Amino acid sequence: MATPHHQESVTQWKTTIIVSVSLENHEIIKVLRAQQHRIRFTDGVQAGAFIFPLSGTAFLLVDPQDPLHQDSVLVESLNTFVQVHRNCFVLLHAPFNGLKDMDTLSLIQHSFFGSNLRILPVRNNAEIIKGMLTIAKATSKPHVDNIRERMSLARAHIIENSPVWEMLRDMF
Repeated sequence: MATPHHQESVTQWKTTIIVSVSLENHEIIKVLRAQQHRIRFTDGVQAGAFIFPLSGTAFLLVDPQDPLHQDSVLVESLNTFVQVHRNCFVLLHAPFNGLKDMDTLSLIQHSFFGSNLRILPVRNNAEIIKGMLTIAKATSKPHVDNIRERMSLARAHIIENSPVWEMLRDMF
């Protein structure tokens, strides 16, 4: 008999993803559809954007090698993205073996330090998909509630079994 935890990992997680029309023919879309995610295309979101409504997360796919991504245009585009989305990630798609890739990473880090934009360096489509789905699943209901519950149980267990807490209890 499978435990609930085991059952959860066996059952495929499926969600709705709102995607920029600019990504309609991207290989990532074919993979997400094959995994039975519901894809909704719109021109109402920024080019290169993936929005996961149930988790409140947004991802923007950026390729430093794209000739359209000049530094000033990229920063302006990311500024817009950060203003629109509270929980946002930039998927920096690059092999990270050239100076241009590292310069772009550095530019984003310096321009958005302290903001709510997080950078997820990815080398290929598989990493893009895995990164997005892992974050979206972990932050969507009911998964986020399960994670919080497990963290609370772990915390209680640590406190109960901690020699420091035992010593403090004995002192007072």
